[in-house]
Amino acid sequence: MKFRILDILSEKGKTKYWLYMQMGLSYQNFNKLVNNETTAIKFENLKALCDILECTPNDLFEEYYK
Repeated sequence: MKFRILDILSEKGKTKYWLYMQMGLSYQNFNKLVNNETTAIKFENLKALCDILECTPNDLFEEYYK
């Protein structure tokens, strides 16, 4: 699984910086999340992403094959 955060931001005409300001995470953690460099996510951060981006958890993820 991988995040589609950057795709969703692009579809909505929003920037990565805009989302960073909304999320309130440290830049290091935020950057890892957005760039698919994390192996886990807190439910509160998942909910925040869904609320901010006005989407469902299903919208945030896509399956990929290496």
